[in-house]
Order: sequence, then C-alpha cells, then structure tokens
Amino acid sequence: MTTEFTLIGVGAMNSPRYRPAGLLVTHERCRVMLDGGGAGGPASPVDFWLVCDARAELMPQIRRYCRGLRVTPVIADVQTGGLVVEPLPVVHTSHPTFGYLMRVGGRRVVWAPEFWEFPEWARGADLMFADAAGWRRPIRFAGGVGGHAAVSATAEQARRHGVARLVFAHIGRPAIRAIDAGQEPPYGEWGVEGRVYHL
Repeated sequence: MTTEFTLIGVGAMNSPRYRPAGLLVTHERCRVMLDGGGAGGPASPVDFWLVCDARAELMPQIRRYCRGLRVTPVIADVQTGGLVVEPLPVVHTSHPTFGYLMRVGGRRVVWAPEFWEFPEWARGADLMFADAAGWRRPIRFAGGVGGHAAVSATAEQARRHGVARLVFAHIGRPAIRAIDAGQEPPYGEWGVEGRVYHL
C-alpha cells in the first residue's frame, strides 16, 4: 500500500503568500493531518489531527476547523495499519514543542516545521519536511528563548545527518525573498502546496 504525504500548506505564521504549513498523511484508509490551520486544512475528514505546538498561535483556528471534522487536535502517538507516528521533542521556544517521526515499511519520514536546532532524531530520514522561516540567518525570538533555524544551516545539517530528501516547508518572508530572487537551497528543495510526496 502506498503512503502519500501531501503538503496542504507551506507558509510560516501570517505568510503573505502561502497557507500555514500542514501535512496530510494518507496510509491505507487512514488520514492523519499534521499542523495546518486557517485555510491550511484538509478538504475532507481525517482520522487524527496532530500538532507540534499545543500553544501555537494557530491553535484557535485549528480547533475550530477540527470541530467541523469531529476530531481533536493533539500531540500524540498514532499507530495504524503499519504506520507509526511518534512525537519527538525539538528545540524551538520556551515551552515544549515537537516534530513527528513517521515510520512505514522500514522507511522514516520527519515532519519538523519549526525548530531552532536541527533535531538529532531526524538523522538518516528518507524524507524530511523542515523549517524554512529564515534564509541565511536564523530568526531569534525575543528574550533568547529559541527561534527558527536558517535554510542554509538546516540544509548543511540535513546533508551531514544523512537525510535522503529534504523538503522545506514553513517558508518565512526571508525565504520568500530568496525564492523571488531565483535562489535555491544548497541542499534540498522548496515545498510546494498541494504536491504529493512518496517514499
């Protein structure tokens, strides 16, 4: 059975161009949504809606969307029909935040749309969706409580950690300016809304 990973959105918070970063995972008859929010939601029902940050600014929008689908947004493990989805911690801000490691058929997929430090547990991933809020410089939060890594640093870390395919999601304004200037990441590719990724 093919597992599909569809980017519902690739934008950072308040993106002027993209829907909020979100990934829809379809495996057999199970549909798992990760993050999203606002217009960045699935067009049809899902079985689970997982989030990386229970205190994210988009949570009120996600909760409203989830009510219509009769699901509850949570940080949780999911195991169904050979698909295992596990939340793992990332360094991002002053409260606990997570990414997700998905395992299916011996392959590993990472959803980590926001982090300050490259997550060690992403090592050797077959496919990784990663933070792209910053371009050449990281974005530091006020008070020094974390922030967003730069695309340039994440590309280097992903290559060093043996990530086979790197897709940048959560695209911020500095990265949008780079895209508009025709620049490409030194390793990996820009995520595309609506694109379906396979292992």
